[in-house]
Amino acid sequence: MNKIFLKTDRLVLKYISQNDYEKLKNILQDSDVMYAWEYQFTDEDVQNWIEKNLTLYRKYNLGYFIIEEKLSGDTIGQAALSPANVNNQEYYEISYILKKQFWHNGYALEAAKSLAKYAFDKLNLQEIILEIRPENTASRKVAERLNAHITGSFTKNVKGKEMYHLIYTLHK
Repeated sequence: MNKIFLKTDRLVLKYISQNDYEKLKNILQDSDVMYAWEYQFTDEDVQNWIEKNLTLYRKYNLGYFIIEEKLSGDTIGQAALSPANVNNQEYYEISYILKKQFWHNGYALEAAKSLAKYAFDKLNLQEIILEIRPENTASRKVAERLNAHITGSFTKNVKGKEMYHLIYTLHK
C-alpha cells in the first residue's frame, strides 16, 4: 500500500511506487488522456516516470502522486507539486493528469487546491505556477478557478517537438 501524501474531501494523493506501473501505464498510454502532450508513453517511459518521481520524493518530498477516489478506491489519475525550471527561472509547479472517465467532476481542481494549500502553508512558498497548453481549455479553467493568472509563456521541447505553453501564476 502506498504512503499517503495528502487527503481532500473526495481524494487521497499517494506516493507512486514501483507497484503502480500498471496503473500509470493505463493513464500515460491513453491517447485521449495524453492529447496535450501529443504522445503516449512507451513502457520504458512509464518506468522512467516512476524512477523520476522516486528521485523527486527523495530530494524534495514532492513530485507526481497517484490520485485515488476516497469512496471507491479507484485510481483516477495523478497530480503533482514539483520543482520546475521555466525560462531559466526556478518555480514550483502544480500539474495533473486524469483518466478520461473522471474529467469534468472537479477532481483536478480539488487536487490542485490541496497542493496549492500545501505549497503555501507547509512550504511557505509565495507563488506557484501551472504550465498549460493554450488549447487545453479544461486545464485553463482549472487554473482560472484557482485564481491563477497568465503571467507569461514559453516553448517547451517535448520528445523533440516544440510546444508552446502559457504560464499561469498563483500567489499566496
